[in-house]
Amino acid sequence: MPTEHRIPVESFKGRGAASRLPHRFERDLREAFDDGWEGEPQEGAPAPPTDVIWEEPRSAIGDVDSPDVYFERSLNPYRGCEHGCIYCYARPTHSYLNLSPGLDFETKIIAKRSIADVLRRELGRPRYAPKMIAIGTATDCYQPVERELRLTRSVLEVLRETDHAFSLVTKSSGVERDLDLIAPMARKKLAAVYVTITTLDAGLARKLEPRAAAPHRRLRLLRTLADNGVPCGVSLAPQIPFLTDDMEQVLQAAWDAGARSAFYHVLRLPWEVAPLFREWLQVHYPQRADRVMARVRDMRGGKDYDADFATRMKGSGPWAELIGQRFRKAVQRIGFNRERVELDVSLFRPPSPPGQARLF
Repeated sequence: MPTEHRIPVESFKGRGAASRLPHRFERDLREAFDDGWEGEPQEGAPAPPTDVIWEEPRSAIGDVDSPDVYFERSLNPYRGCEHGCIYCYARPTHSYLNLSPGLDFETKIIAKRSIADVLRRELGRPRYAPKMIAIGTATDCYQPVERELRLTRSVLEVLRETDHAFSLVTKSSGVERDLDLIAPMARKKLAAVYVTITTLDAGLARKLEPRAAAPHRRLRLLRTLADNGVPCGVSLAPQIPFLTDDMEQVLQAAWDAGARSAFYHVLRLPWEVAPLFREWLQVHYPQRADRVMARVRDMRGGKDYDADFATRMKGSGPWAELIGQRFRKAVQRIGFNRERVELDVSLFRPPSPPGQARLF
C-alpha cells in the first residue's frame, strides 16, 4: 500500500505566511500532500507575486467605538498588507472577501481607488463634526504599493486643504516622501506620526515583518520626523514572550532618535491568526514554539485569544503584568509620555465645492 506524504510547510522568501490557510467561512477543506511525484520541497521558494485589486469605497471614514483605543475615527486606504507581518490582527478581514488570511492577505491587496474623493464628500457634509482621524490602524498606509498608487498622499492632500487633524502609524520609511504635507500640518498641531518597532533584532524582524523597513531604518525615520518638527512616537506592538525580548533597548533607541511618546500591546491572535502564528513558529522557531504559545495562553486565561475589551490589548496574569512593569519602568526612567500630544480639531474648514477655488 503506498504511503501518503504530507508536504512540510516551508517559508516563502519575502512573505510572512507559509500557506494559504483556509478562511473560517470556506465550505470545503483541502489539505495538500505529496504523492511521490513532486520531489523534495525547497525551502525559501520564490515569493508569490502581489496583485492589486481595485475597489470603489462607499465610505472613507470609519467610526470606532472600542473603549480600549485612543481614537474615534479611522481611515485605511488599503485592505491587506504586503508587509506580511505574521501577527497582524487584520488578517481575518480577508475572510470576508473569500480570500485566505494567510498568503492572500499579503499578496491580494485591495486598493480603494477613489478614497480621496469620498473623503472630500464626507468632510463636506453640513453636519460633519471634526474629530482626529487615525490613518493606517488596520493595514499600513505606506506599504510598498503606495509608492505607485499614492492613495495615502491623496488623502493627506484633502486633510491639508481642510486643516483636518490626523495621526498615522507605520513601519515604512515611505512616509518621508510626504513630509512636504505632514511637516507644515504638524507645525499647526494637526499631525502626529507613530512608528512601530517590535525589535532591534534585524534577523527576527525580517521573519516577523518580511517587507517592512529594517529596524535601523525605522529609527532613522524617527530622527527625520523629529528633525522636521513632527511629533512622533514609537509603538512596541506586539510584545511576544521569548521572541521580542529587547523592549528596553527599543525604547532607548527610539528616544535617542527623537520619539517622545510610546505604547505597547501584547500579541493578539484572533480567528485565523492563531493557526497562522503557530505555523510560523514551527517554520522559524520550532524548538521554542510550545514555550511561546504556553506563555501566550498564560496571558489569555488559558486560550489563544480573549477579545474582552478589558484585557485584549495588555493581557492578564503574571506574564502580562511582568511585561507591563518592564514597560512602565523603562518609560519612566527614559522620559516618555510626559506630555500628551494634543491635536487641534478647531482649525477644520469644509472643503471647497468641486471646481471652486478658495478666496483665502
